Parts: sequence; C-alpha cells; structure tokens
Amino acid sequence: MGKAKKEQNNGKLENAQKNREQIIVRTSVIGIVANLFLAGFKAVVGILANSIAVTLDAVNNLSDALSSIITIIGTKLAGRRPDKKHPLGHGRIEYLSAMIVSAIVLYAGITAMVESVKKIINPETPDYSTLSLIVICAAIVVKIFLGRYVKSVGKKVNSGSLIASGSDALNDAILSVSVLASAVVFMLWGVKLEAYVGLVISLFIMYAGYEMLTEALDEILGKRVDGEMLSEIRRTICEEKEVGGAYDLILHSYGPDRFVGSVHVEVPDTMRADEIDRLERRITQRVFEKHGVLLAGIGIYSMNTKNDVSRQLQSDINHRVMSHEGVLQTHGFYLDEEAKTISLDIILDYALGDRERLFSEIEQDLKENYPEYRFMLTNDIDI
Repeated sequence: MGKAKKEQNNGKLENAQKNREQIIVRTSVIGIVANLFLAGFKAVVGILANSIAVTLDAVNNLSDALSSIITIIGTKLAGRRPDKKHPLGHGRIEYLSAMIVSAIVLYAGITAMVESVKKIINPETPDYSTLSLIVICAAIVVKIFLGRYVKSVGKKVNSGSLIASGSDALNDAILSVSVLASAVVFMLWGVKLEAYVGLVISLFIMYAGYEMLTEALDEILGKRVDGEMLSEIRRTICEEKEVGGAYDLILHSYGPDRFVGSVHVEVPDTMRADEIDRLERRITQRVFEKHGVLLAGIGIYSMNTKNDVSRQLQSDINHRVMSHEGVLQTHGFYLDEEAKTISLDIILDYALGDRERLFSEIEQDLKENYPEYRFMLTNDIDI
C-alpha cells in the first residue's frame, strides 16, 4: 500500500471515528438530561409518598446519568490520536469505562437491595397521590422512547456502552411498570408491596451490572470476532484470482471498529516473489477499503500445482483426516517431494474433551498409512 494511499485511508478512518465520537457524546448527553429529570421527579414523589420502590427507581435513574457521563469521558479519551507509547491508539479505554459503569450499576443494585430488605423488616405505609401516578406513567413513556433511541444509535455506531444504556433504559421502563402496579395494588386493596418490588428492582439492577461487566471483560480478554465479519473478509480476499483460500484470519481489537489482523492465503507454487508482493498489497488495500481492517501481515501457503500426484495425495489425506470425529477443517497442505515431507494444518473442535489425544491419533494414522512421508502437522486454532 503506497504512502499516499495509507495517509488517505488513515484520514478516512480518523474522520469516521470523530463522527462516531460526536454521535456517542450527543446521545449520552440526551440520556443524562432525561435521567436527571426523571431522577429528580421520582425522588420527590418517592419522598412525598414515602415509597421505597419509587425512591430506588430514582436512584437507578441517577446511576444511569452517571453511567452516561463516564461513557462520554471514556469515548473522549479513547478518541485521542495514537502516540509513541500507544501507536495503535487508545480505543480500549472504552472497555475500561464500560467496566467502571458496570461497577457503578452493581453498587447501585447492592445498595437498593440492602434498603429494600430494611423496609421489608421495618415496613412503612406509603401515601400515593394522583400526581405520583402521573409522574410514574410519564417516566415509563420517556424510558421506552429513550431506551429504543439510545439502543438503536448504539448498534449503528457499534458502541457497547450505548447499547447497554439503551437496554438498561428499557429494563427501567419495565421496573417502573412494576412500581406503578404496586402503587395501584396498595390504593385499591391496601396491600403493601413496596419493599418487595424494591427488592426485585435491585436484583434487576445487579443483573444488568453483571452483564455489562462480563461483556467488558470479554472485550479486554479478546473474544471471538463476529463470524459474518470474518466470512466477508475471507470472501474479499478470495476474490483475487490467484488466491486458492484464506485461512487463520486473526483480528485484534484496539477499540470498537478498530481491528488489526493477519491472514494466511494459498497461492500457486509457480508465483514469483514480485507477483506475491503485488497480490499482498492489493489484498491489504481492498480489505481496508471494504471492511476498515488493517492486515498487518499476510502469510503464504504454497499450493502444489506441478503434478497430479500431489493433488490426489492431498485429496486422500484430507479425506482421511476429516473422517475423524471432531475435526473442523484442514488447510495449508504442501508436499515437498524431494524432502518427502507433507505439511498440514488441522483445526479441532474446542468442545472435545482431549484435543491433544485426537491430534496424536490423527498423526499416528497418517504415519501408518503413508510411511514413506514425514508429516509436519500443526494443531491449529479454531478462530
């Protein structure tokens, strides 16, 4: 990829990231304003009505507002330009901010649970008014619209924090419905469900915090990339007529929509170094333009094309290996007739209890049936 093209692509990527940052910040600000208003109204209603459920609902809105503030801070920090110490940027800060948000949500849930248990032990009589019910109904409507809006924007810009906030808002609407139901039950039949509803709310809050935490940890640890995305990139690579197959595609995430990767491609054993070089540059350029993924390395698998013996041998060996239960794929076959060696990569299912045992069985099977060859097998990763 030429220098001018690299600079042009980097400029496009920076503009896209800047637009994404602006959308996230704007959406988060809307969430902050809405949640602060809801928290204020619910707090007043909860205090006046002596309702622990409404008060905890207000606390939940307040924690949502704080979460949105942290989302903004995290997005701003993640959007900083790469520097000498962090040449691939600061995008992973978004995952750390998501962990902080989840910790806040978990703390709010635990606090709510403690307060609810206290009210169960020492119950108090609530005093609802028509205004209280109107405020709760309005909060439900606002939360539904806010949740749907924030979640849709989050999916559009691939922001885990916004998607989580939108889902949380929709859950809040459900919880507010339960608060409204407990109020109606008390007004009609005098049954006090306040503290128990508060306890249910606290459990919902804690579960939401747990889900957010595990999602952030998965991103930091490095989770499996979306299969459809991998398939699309492989299809793009295989559009080059010289490519016989694309394998071992590994993508490293440096923040949402920021991927650096590597891949192995099969090419005929008749290609010259200069032809391979041009092919690699074309693949790197096309993958970046279509998918926004920078392929930092392209490895080569040489395909035997000079005789029919190697093709027949490859077909037989692949069929034999795939007949073992638990084998997902074989690739990278190469026969060195002069050295009498055969190279092959084998991908085994992670669901197997003992992958090493199966790999040894396959190796032994090939040695027994093809004693004239030395096998160089790789127990490859199921990406």
